[in-house]
Amino acid sequence: MTSPDKPSRFDLSTPEGRKRAERDLIWGDHGFLRARFSNFHWIEEGVMARANQPSPQAIARYAAMGIKTILNLRGPSDTGYYWLEREACARHGLAMIDFRMYSREAPSPEQVRGAKTLFEQIEYPALMHCKSGADRAGAMAVLYKILKMGVPVSDAIEQLELKYLHVKHGKTGVIDYFFERYLAEANGRPFLEWVETTDPAAIKQAFSRKLSANIPLDAILQRE
Repeated sequence: MTSPDKPSRFDLSTPEGRKRAERDLIWGDHGFLRARFSNFHWIEEGVMARANQPSPQAIARYAAMGIKTILNLRGPSDTGYYWLEREACARHGLAMIDFRMYSREAPSPEQVRGAKTLFEQIEYPALMHCKSGADRAGAMAVLYKILKMGVPVSDAIEQLELKYLHVKHGKTGVIDYFFERYLAEANGRPFLEWVETTDPAAIKQAFSRKLSANIPLDAILQRE
């Protein structure tokens, strides 16, 4: 976020600031690639959806659909796409909540607890998004199904499939590995109880070793 004594470069109250914000959304954040593809999917039909970074026009469509809350999983930032999203949410009466997730980190106990609280408190219907709607949105979608819908972890992880553009054969696979560790280690323990015993840094380190071991095979199979 911008500091109080330093005005944002994306001051939407000025013509130049607005143009700069729109350029940042379209070119800097690759919004042109999302112009006709939102990666929109219902996680729970009519209640919670997931998508990629919404443009102001997309937010207008979501408002018309009845969406009440937008969860921004990218967190706050002094960027054109962020300020345009916040302005559009305000214009259409949607609550916008910033909740930072990561695509190359295992969810921390604090993030899981925070997600649970959000799911209990926000107004529905709601929509969560990251940049592409694939990885951070995927992790949060799995948590939603577990914590809000009561779906078993083994079934909830379907939110991390390729049809959502999530690729597990790379650094973003640490998200899959996190949930796989639960399935391998839980021995009947509830998910939240297991989460409190986890060390995200250790999980990432173990996953990195596993990923490095697969590099020769990936090269043989000509995977990127």
